[in-house]
Amino acid sequence: MLLDVRTYTCHPGKIKGHLAIYEKYGKEAQTRNIGQPLAYMTTETGNPNQYVHIWVYDSAADRETKRKAMSADPDWIKYTQESAKFGGLANQENKLMTPVGFFPNPR
Repeated sequence: MLLDVRTYTCHPGKIKGHLAIYEKYGKEAQTRNIGQPLAYMTTETGNPNQYVHIWVYDSAADRETKRKAMSADPDWIKYTQESAKFGGLANQENKLMTPVGFFPNPR
């Protein structure tokens, strides 16, 4: 199992608009190609301009196949264009992680 943990930081005052664009244009295409996320969360404490989402894959090959399909999806391409036009993102950090043996399955 491979967890793709993604932390995004938006420019101040842009997070609500950025997430609205994702909900309208990106959510359906992403979940159609990758499946449901383990978590998709905004910050309760800490940096109010950040959100995190976590995707679960069987392996690196599974992740590569699904992300390649998503990248070619016209609806996903439309989302990336709308997101770029809005200009809400300031930073992105991705971590690929594996569960420890004593908590093997986060689902």
